[in-house]
Amino acid sequence: MTDAIREYWDTQAKDFDQEADHGLRDPAVRRAWADLILPLIPGPGSDVADLGCGTGSLSLLLAEAGHRVRGLDLSARMVEAAQAKAARAAAAGGFPPQAAVDFLQGDASEPPYPPASCDVVLARHVVWALPDQDAALGRWARLLRGTGTMVLVEGLWGTGAGIPAQECRDLVLRHRRHADVVPLTDPALWGKEISDERYLILSRS
Repeated sequence: MTDAIREYWDTQAKDFDQEADHGLRDPAVRRAWADLILPLIPGPGSDVADLGCGTGSLSLLLAEAGHRVRGLDLSARMVEAAQAKAARAAAAGGFPPQAAVDFLQGDASEPPYPPASCDVVLARHVVWALPDQDAALGRWARLLRGTGTMVLVEGLWGTGAGIPAQECRDLVLRHRRHADVVPLTDPALWGKEISDERYLILSRS
């Protein structure tokens, strides 16, 4: 990833959580994401890599459910916001004893984690922006221990940015045996009605 990309996301950090699905500040939106993501995570106590974690909203959701989460993001300001959220949640007693959450600045396309060190790789709105998607997905697959679980939330948005579901699934299948596409059409996830393509890819082997 280039310095220009990192600087762009640094500028987005201040207002990033104003989007309903980024900040999960609305209890209904937060509950919708919990209902979507948590049943997909083996547990309790899975090791999860949240790649391109932004301000850490999903990382904290998983940690509060008892998982051990490592969040990685290119933007130092995003990571600072995530760390501040984690500190507030910990001070409020928000994590079960077995849970952990840690945030690190780094390139999601080249995660600095050992092979076979994760039960789950999670990435939301990251694949579409990667300069070499195939190489990155290969690295992500190697992070998983055993068959592991890969959860990718992506879309082809009304702005024209994004990646079509079939293209994303085909990329995953270059490195994994199975990949299912789950449409994400529920307005509760986004805090509004949507008309573009939004989906989750689930790969458990």
